[in-house]
Amino acid sequence: MEEKELSFRLEMFEGPLDLLLHLIKKNKVSIYDIPIVEITGQYLEYLEKMEEMNLEISSEFTVMAAQLLYIKSKMLLPKHEEEEEEDPKKDLVDRLVEYQKVKEAREKLKPMQNMGYFSYYKEPQKIVGIETQRRLDAESIEKLTNAFMLLIEKTERKAPPPVNKFDGIIGREIVTVKQKTDHILRNFKKGKKVSFKESFDGITDKSEAVSMFLAILELLRSGVLIVKEEGEELYIERTEVEMDIIDVDENEYN
Repeated sequence: MEEKELSFRLEMFEGPLDLLLHLIKKNKVSIYDIPIVEITGQYLEYLEKMEEMNLEISSEFTVMAAQLLYIKSKMLLPKHEEEEEEDPKKDLVDRLVEYQKVKEAREKLKPMQNMGYFSYYKEPQKIVGIETQRRLDAESIEKLTNAFMLLIEKTERKAPPPVNKFDGIIGREIVTVKQKTDHILRNFKKGKKVSFKESFDGITDKSEAVSMFLAILELLRSGVLIVKEEGEELYIERTEVEMDIIDVDENEYN
């Protein structure tokens, strides 16, 4: 065999199986039909080249060389017709097939190993103009509820109203939570801050006051409003959160 035919890059082979796959591909033969004599000769020639270049030959390459010579010798021995012997190449073929599967899987997964290097993550940034804390926590709800109950207590009459005050009450229009929510969205400008008490100015009916209170809680939950405490006074403030006139589920408050 001419020296020019051996064009291996010695550093490219990770082990003896890798070298054997290269030789099989180079000779354009099937893994299941390895010409063991030719492949063994080329494999040994590769080891000789490594020795000529003073490269250290790992033990696994030497072990494979011994196995190839053993298989070659077994195949050169005469066979008796009555004996059914297992193909001496079978174990080697099985190992090559499994190694090829692993190598192909590695090639498919290789582009993915660096995907994380090209991913960039942005640190959380506080949005200017929006107070992200204390939108609607248990403490705020409790304070708002206490303030609301105090308002109701102060506005309710201490004595029962006269009978004539009930005239026409059946036909009175009920003010819903959605109506009060829409009212706040239309009339509270962004950045506007009013005291909790002032938001109930002009409301004399208890059911309307309840609707107003529930509307405030709904907008606090949505982040449209925030609650602030200054001294002993509670204030509600419109944030920069954009929101259209929302559809409040009235059944939620029934």
